[in-house]
Amino acid sequence: MTDIPLSASGAAAAARRRRLNPTLARYLSAFRTPRGIIGLSILTVMALAALLAPLLFPGGYDQQGPNALAGPSGGHIFGVDEFGRDIFVRSIYGLRVDLSLILTAVPLSMAIGALFGLAGAISEWLGAAVQRLLDVVIGFPGLILGVCLVAILGPGWFALFLTILIGGLPTAGRLARSAWLSQQGREYVLAARVLGVSRRQLLVRHVLPNAMDSIVVNGSVWMVIGIYIEAGLSIVGLGVQPPTPSIGVLLNNGLRFVTQSPTYIIGPAALLLLLSVGFSLVSDALNEAVNRR
Repeated sequence: MTDIPLSASGAAAAARRRRLNPTLARYLSAFRTPRGIIGLSILTVMALAALLAPLLFPGGYDQQGPNALAGPSGGHIFGVDEFGRDIFVRSIYGLRVDLSLILTAVPLSMAIGALFGLAGAISEWLGAAVQRLLDVVIGFPGLILGVCLVAILGPGWFALFLTILIGGLPTAGRLARSAWLSQQGREYVLAARVLGVSRRQLLVRHVLPNAMDSIVVNGSVWMVIGIYIEAGLSIVGLGVQPPTPSIGVLLNNGLRFVTQSPTYIIGPAALLLLLSVGFSLVSDALNEAVNRR
């Protein structure tokens, strides 16, 4: 049997698959480690509970009862709040808010930050200007940035979304820029330029793959930070506004009634800790997989 030669487009597609598969395999291998399995299991259970909350609790999160600030019981494992609402049900619905924030704001932040970091590939002047802008952003701690945005936009989901998105831009931008600066002097990049390969192709084929590992790991770390940004701003009343629940809103309420019901805060705090542990374990697993390369 004679071998049938691949066309140029077929060979290019095969080459792209060979470049992509090791990267995907490396990321997937992170979820076969003990940390990855435990972290992914925690996040999967919490995400499913949040997603299926309307089916699991058809009465909704605002259904009131007669026993205000009652402690944990068989019917209310986290107890009830000041209006007799089940804290566990409100915590599960609150997970929907937290997960919707970090699973939309963080990936978008990493993508935009990477594009900002690669602005130097278009123009050195533009790249330097973007980096100075990112330096200004990184000078604001996440909570201070959130307070400024809330003062302009008012409290709510969108202000939290922008706080997490903008706060993650500088690190992603620096990682992408460092990848560009480290790759542009390599021999194969210089050879590609001599052969007429466009700058866009250089970015897609060489720079982004080399920056992707650090950006992915940084994104998983920033998800943990985003959880605490939401909680911190909501605790001081600058996040999602009642009666809509979030983990931070429930912690805020629990602190106000901690003397009447000391157990109020325990359930939401445990879910906050569990969510951050899940993302931290996934981040550690991804970092370990990347460093094994």
